[in-house]
Order: sequence, then structure tokens, then C-alpha cells
Amino acid sequence: MMCEYMPPCSKGAVFIIDEYNLALCAIVTLLMQTTFFIIAATCKFDKVTDFAGGSNFVVLALLTFFLAGTYGARQIAVTVFVCAWGFRLSGYLLYRIIKIGEDNRFDEIRGNFLKFAGFWFFQAVWVFSVSLPVIFINAAKNAEGGCFGVLDIIGTVFFVIGLVIETVADMQKFSFRNNAENKGKWCAVGLWYWSRHPNYLGEITLWLGIFLVSCSVVIYCEWVVVISPIFIICILLFVSGVPMLEQKSDDRYGCRAEYQEYKRQTSPILLCPPRLYRSLPDVVKCLFLCEFPFYNLKPKDECKPITAAPTEGQSVVRA
Repeated sequence: MMCEYMPPCSKGAVFIIDEYNLALCAIVTLLMQTTFFIIAATCKFDKVTDFAGGSNFVVLALLTFFLAGTYGARQIAVTVFVCAWGFRLSGYLLYRIIKIGEDNRFDEIRGNFLKFAGFWFFQAVWVFSVSLPVIFINAAKNAEGGCFGVLDIIGTVFFVIGLVIETVADMQKFSFRNNAENKGKWCAVGLWYWSRHPNYLGEITLWLGIFLVSCSVVIYCEWVVVISPIFIICILLFVSGVPMLEQKSDDRYGCRAEYQEYKRQTSPILLCPPRLYRSLPDVVKCLFLCEFPFYNLKPKDECKPITAAPTEGQSVVRA
């Protein structure tokens, strides 16, 4: 009697975990983040936090790549992509925090063991969830997914564009902050003239690219990979990315007329000419350009914001 084909979802949870090394990836991620958490909590040491996240992505990409041992073209490409991104970002963030000295994001939770542990657990969830497309692409069963197709090419273009945007944005802001003349100013040069958070635009774009590449091979339950782009978008747009930095900037510069005008004419995420962005209705900005109302909070001192836009001939100082 012929055996009836069973889709991955019907083969049993144990088989699925073994087939994709999901359990091993979860364990490795938890071990890495727990180790770095112990170092950070014991030594009150912030310098390993971002490095722990970026390097974990690289470890999972290499682990799943070599465990499969199939070395397909798509697997090689995606693994190289993630390693290039991970090494660059981890190295940059480590160098930056070494120069800064302390990460003030953790000032309110560093002394609370449970809250600090919660952050590290959340970072583990972030790494594992966003890495899902890479884990499934590198699975041995997906090595014969055919030659590069349209989705692979589109995904590669997305990844390259995102990596370039993120890299350039980081370089521009780092250079701006290292200039003593810019002390007490916000960065509004280069890509930061067109977007308040171009680095996050790059981050979202490159992971969308990885997801699109995975769409060439995933089937049935493997479509869980959609969690990756959804997770990264939600985190950056609604949780610890843009909202946190917007509040921080509002608290620091919110009473300054130049900063209020900068926010009024600069897109939060997508690159958009300031003159065009300023002229758009608020509803259009919200629906299509991610200018959500909670990005515009009053600074802590409750200073009065400007309500009238400058006239056409009025100059605007840009820090």
C-alpha cells in the first residue's frame, strides 16, 4: 500500500522541531542571553547588551547553516547576509557604547533584578522570532528549493537597500555626535534630514528582504516565518524603538521652536522630502507615513508647543 504524503503540520511536533532545529536554536539563544545577563547584572555592565543581541543572530545563522550541511545557494546567500548585518551592527554598537560609557536606557531597571531579567528574556524572544526565516531557509529539506526566483531577487534588493540605509544612518549620526560643535543638538543631517529614524527604516527593510527570500521555500506550518517581519515592525514602531526615542527627544528638546518645526516637517520613518511632508494632512501622515499621535508627546516640563507653522519665507534652524 502506498504511503500517503503528510504535510509538515501533521507529522508531529517532535519531528518538526528536529527537522528545523528549532529547539536547539531556542536553547542556544536562551543560553547566550542568560550568560550575558549574568555578566551585565553582576558587573553592572551595559557594554554587552546590544552586542549580545546582534551576535546571537549570527550564531543562529551559522549554526543552522552548518547543521544542515546542504549548502544550497539560497542558504549561503542568506547566511552571508545575516552575518554581514550582524557583525556590522554588533561591532558598531559595541564600539559606540564603549565610547559612551553607560547605556541610560537601563537606568530605571538596572537595579531591579526581575525587570532587568525580563529585558534579557524579551531580547531572547526577539532574536529567536526574527531569526525564523533564516532557520527555515537553512533547514536541510529546503536546500533544493530551486534556483533564485523573483522573490529571492526582490528580497535581496530589499536587504541590500536596508543594510545601506541602516549603515549610512548610523555613520552619519555617530559622526554628528562626535563633533563637539553639535553638543546639545539633535541630528538632522543626511538621511536624518529626510527621516527622524532612518536606521529603523533600514532595519525593517532588510528583515523584510530576508522574509521575502524565505517565501520562496516555506510551505504549510513554515509560514510561521511571518512572525519575523511583524515582530520587528511592532517592536520598532510601537514598543521600544520609535516611541521611546521620541519621548526622550521631546523631553530634551520639546520646548525649542526649531525642534518642533523639525518634527512637523520630518517623517518619523519613511524617507520623505521635508517640504512635501509638512504640506500633507495629518490623516495622510498617520495612515501612510506612520506619524502616530503617540509620537508627539509633551515634554516633561509641559512647555507650550508651537501651533502656527512658519511662513514660506521664514527660515528654520536645523541642528
